[in-house]
Amino acid sequence: FYPSVVPSVYTIYMGKDKYENEDLIKYGWPEDIWFHVDKLSSAHVYLRLHKGQTVDDIPKEVLIDCAHLVKANSIQGCKMNNVNVVYTPWTNLKKTADMDVGQIGFHRQKDVSV
Repeated sequence: FYPSVVPSVYTIYMGKDKYENEDLIKYGWPEDIWFHVDKLSSAHVYLRLHKGQTVDDIPKEVLIDCAHLVKANSIQGCKMNNVNVVYTPWTNLKKTADMDVGQIGFHRQKDVSV
């Protein structure tokens, strides 16, 4: 994974296994945007937006970098030419008691292909 040069500074968090993902699910902020490879196992990546920003304000370069980061950290996805990456605000994530460690439900997602 090679990030592109972006003039804006953002903080990115990544869970590399289901236990780190679980902590990120639990301790996310309303300003966080969650990224995951669609329908495959992958790292969870959280992009911390600046105060007042929305998911629609993410610069294209930052969006692509986050998508490439989850793809590079997906055992199956990193071997594929193209994958679909879903992303949504942390507030759209839902964790229920019957879900496995690191597993999450979500709604109102957007997607990007990389």
